[in-house]
Amino acid sequence: MIEKTYNVGIYCRLSNDDERDGESVSIENQKLLLQNHVRQMGWNEIDVYIDDGYSGTNFDRPGVRRLIEDAKAKRINLILVKDLSRFGRNYIEFGQYTDYLFPSIGCRFIALNNGIDTMKGDGSNDVMCFLNLFNEFYSRDTSKKVKAVKKACAQDGKFMGTYPAYGYKRDPQDKHHLIIDEETAPIVRRIFAMRASGIGFHSIAVALNEEGIPSPGTLYYQRKGKSDPRNVNGKWADQTVKKLIRSEVYIGNMVQGKTGTMSYKNRRLVEKPEEEWIRVEGTHEPIITREMWDTVVSIDQKKVRKSPTADNIKSIFTGLVYCADCGFKMRNHTEKFTYKDGTPGRYSSFICGNYARSGRGACTIHTVYENVLTQLVLMDIREKARYADCDPERVAQQIVRIKDREAHSLLASCEKELRLSIARLAELEKLMQNLYEDKYNGTIPQTVFQTLMRKYEAERVEKAEAIPELEHKVKSNRENRQDATRWTHIIRRYTEITELDETILFELVDRIEVGDTQVINGQRICDIKVYYRYVGNVDEALAEERQMRYDEAV
Repeated sequence: MIEKTYNVGIYCRLSNDDERDGESVSIENQKLLLQNHVRQMGWNEIDVYIDDGYSGTNFDRPGVRRLIEDAKAKRINLILVKDLSRFGRNYIEFGQYTDYLFPSIGCRFIALNNGIDTMKGDGSNDVMCFLNLFNEFYSRDTSKKVKAVKKACAQDGKFMGTYPAYGYKRDPQDKHHLIIDEETAPIVRRIFAMRASGIGFHSIAVALNEEGIPSPGTLYYQRKGKSDPRNVNGKWADQTVKKLIRSEVYIGNMVQGKTGTMSYKNRRLVEKPEEEWIRVEGTHEPIITREMWDTVVSIDQKKVRKSPTADNIKSIFTGLVYCADCGFKMRNHTEKFTYKDGTPGRYSSFICGNYARSGRGACTIHTVYENVLTQLVLMDIREKARYADCDPERVAQQIVRIKDREAHSLLASCEKELRLSIARLAELEKLMQNLYEDKYNGTIPQTVFQTLMRKYEAERVEKAEAIPELEHKVKSNRENRQDATRWTHIIRRYTEITELDETILFELVDRIEVGDTQVINGQRICDIKVYYRYVGNVDEALAEERQMRYDEAV
């Protein structure tokens, strides 16, 4: 009987999820071990197939794909691996290859260290299914342990990502700590400053590209001294700017765990809900101030879009002015005219957006000229700034008193509802436990058990969902003191302000409400209220402060 000639394909694999036994399982050691066996047996070594850094839970690996293609093409008829776990750790897919594919194409499979040889018929291969199952269990257990370690590190505020955010670099002394990259941090500050002045994401990206500033991805490969393998144009894009501006890393916070894999077998990334993100504050030095961050967040919340006008002059108040009666944003309206001497002139005003869209049936015009609005807001800012600069502590206390007075009933109501919800949640869990015991003891019928369980579970879910919102309301109402102090610190810088611009407005002002114009004693009166960031409208607080100072003086 003529012995069959075997053309061998040697397969080697190693990845971080495999057990590393010193040098014994290295790629090179696997290769040498298998090549020696091939020579001892007198077989023909055709090729070596290697997957270095690939998980065994997934068979979509370049080395395996090439190996299978050569086996199907009859280039090789024997596959040799060090042990079963080298070929893969997926029980189901492994069986499809060894039990179906390889026998159908006449390909022999040998796992040297496990004593597995598909050509043997002595029953020694029966253990292969159990070994494959144990290998998969090991991979799943390793995955759980790795995820647990990474989660614990993230909860400690350690950076667990692959690439630091643009503007930062790894600390040479601690790879899990970020330090400021002095080369790119100024660009980050400039991007935030541009957004704080109301400039859109697209316009920021265009400005950066026109100046030839490399995008984050392009800069990464430039620093590596490599060509960019991605099929992209290497330019700043709207989404790149938006993602950068909305990242808390720039105020010193670490937010991780936004994505995860579907399972230990499927490495495809999926987005996680925000409540599952791991957020730790103050983990590294911030690049921008908290005030700058709050400004750009406020702009995002207002969804400011400055549409181009006919003369390409945009109002600094766009996105900040609202109708006091219907709450709609007011639209910027421009008119051109010519002076008697022939020079062109221009009127800029704001009208109620609801009126502009639907007419008098929706609201009234609520018009105000921009130059008038500018003077009124400028005067209001200077007045508030001078009061804050004179005695910031006292002004902050007065604002807190007014805000506490307004929020006292709401805070008391929220705290009471929160206490009752927490108590009821504990009571429901106890009732459900008792209900299970009664069912087990046979004291209540199945229909009653199901009815009560559905009722209790529905109420439990409702209370569990309401508690986080109540806690947030209570926390918000208790932050008046901090917000008032922050506001007095910011506005004191503007005691001698002579001109408004977008940066100042977005830093200070949350919204401006314009009332309808009324004629009183032959004069046109329009009530305008300025609501400041952090504290809202403080006219009442400062009115009481003026009265207190007057009483003290008298």
